[in-house]
Parts: sequence; C-alpha cells; structure tokens
Amino acid sequence: MVRKKRSTQLLHEYFSEWVELYKEGAVRTITLDKYYMSAHWLEKLAPKIKLFELDRRTYQQILNNYALSHEKQTTMDFHHQLKGALLDAVDEGLIPTNPTRKIIIKGKAPSEKKPKFINQFEVQRLLKELNLTSEISWDWFILLIAKTGIRFSEALAVTPDDFDFTNQKLSINKTWNYRNSKGYFQPTKNESSNRKIHLDWQIAMQFSQLIKGKKSDEPIFINGRVFNSTINYYLKKICLKAQVPVISIHSLRHTHASLLLFAGVSIASVAQRLGHSSISTTQETYIHIIQELEHQDTEKIMRHLATLI
Repeated sequence: MVRKKRSTQLLHEYFSEWVELYKEGAVRTITLDKYYMSAHWLEKLAPKIKLFELDRRTYQQILNNYALSHEKQTTMDFHHQLKGALLDAVDEGLIPTNPTRKIIIKGKAPSEKKPKFINQFEVQRLLKELNLTSEISWDWFILLIAKTGIRFSEALAVTPDDFDFTNQKLSINKTWNYRNSKGYFQPTKNESSNRKIHLDWQIAMQFSQLIKGKKSDEPIFINGRVFNSTINYYLKKICLKAQVPVISIHSLRHTHASLLLFAGVSIASVAQRLGHSSISTTQETYIHIIQELEHQDTEKIMRHLATLI
C-alpha cells in the first residue's frame, strides 16, 4: 500500500525528497545546490508527471526540453543527477523498468570558450596593470591567485592566520561559501586541498604589510557580498587594458599551473601545489601542455644523442 502510494507521487517531489534523504550532509554545499537546481528544473519541465508514469520515452522528452536551453555537458550533468534517484526507484519497485536506459544526450552548441590560460609575457603585462596600493583590494586578490594558483573560494577564505611569513608559506584549509548571501567558511574541496603553499619573498613581504591591523581569523578580502561574475568582469577590464586575451579568475589558476609546467616543475609538485587529489587529475587537465613538453624533450634527447659520436 505504501509502495503504491509512493509510486503515484509526483516525479519532482520524489526527486526532491531523494536529494534531501541521500545528499544533504553527504555532499558539499555547492554540489547540493546543483541537485536542488535540478529539482527546480524537473518541476518546471514535468510538473504533473507521476513517478509510475515515467517511461523511457517520457524521460527522453524531459531531457530534450532541458537541452533546448542548456549545453550538452550541462544536460549530461542533469541526467546523471536524475539517474541516481530513478535507479533507486527501480530498485524499490516504484517503477518497473529503468527509464534512463539508452538515453540520447542533446544540447545547445557550446558558447565560445575563453582561453584557458595566458603565457608568461601576457601574465607580466596583466600584472603591470594592477593597481597595488597600500590597502587590500581585488587587485591584490588577482595577484595572489596568479602567484599561488589557489581556487577562487580558497582565496576568499584567506585570513591573516593563514600566513606563515617566517617560512614564506600560505595555509589553505578552508573555503568561503560566497554563494550564500551571508557567506561563511566551509571545508575545502577534498582532503588533498588542505595544503601549505610556498610564497615568493616579494609577495610574502607585501602581504605582511597589507594584513597589519586585520583581525587574525577574518577573511582579508571579504567586505560584503561577493559575486564571481563581478570579479571576472573586473579582471576582464584589466585584461583589455593590458591588451591580453580575456580570461576568468579560474583561468589564473590554470595559468599558474601552465607556467610552472613550462618552467620544468614536475607534475607531482604542480599537483600538490594545486591541491589535486591525484597526479592523474593534473595530467588530464594539462594534457596539451604535457604533450608539448614531451615533444620538446624528444628534440633535446635527439640533440644529446647526436653528440655521442
């Protein structure tokens, strides 16, 4: 009787309850928000469809409608979130067959992507355009990410306590949830994201002066609500002024990693500095750079071997 009642439940209600039961407290806030966004879209696209009415054809139509306003990868992410709940519904006997089987993923043509990183000379031009005054500002925020490769939310969470000027290190052990209107500290992306990053002497000296008088346990960059889009727009203006390709704040992280790889720093060291969970993540992210370096290594090997006779 209970099973029959649950199978007549609205699809979007079942999914929302599934998210609350299985995902709240089990995934990071940012991931949980994506699940609830999917629930919102499901209610919008299928407001009256009941769980027992869902078959492969109906599910495909839901995905097709979603794909009209989303790119293919976003549609794939939406599908994967729904699929987890629907497979549980099959296991519980609430629907007879798996409606997600052999689904076709569609989507809008991807928008033009911004460059993933800029080269060393472009970085130098960009940094020369920063207005680095004696007060903490978004210009200093941009410089810190460019020189450390830390994530946007990690940089927002930096406090005076995180600096170890004696050893020229910056501790990354938390992030700032800027998506919440009040904002608050939360854990890093994963355990490997907790790390100590070496700072060059120049930026260590600069920040030792900048944070004087700041509360030791409060974020140095936070002064009200922060939006990623606002900082990206500010960076865009600096890029245009410096006459370099327009990149995003996250691209500064990629730029930092690419400069280290081209400088001959090992993949293992770059992975540790970025806080990647494994070296394979770094290899997959920067495969194009690694392949270029391998080509350069081959040329060096051939030149060296040619000198042996």
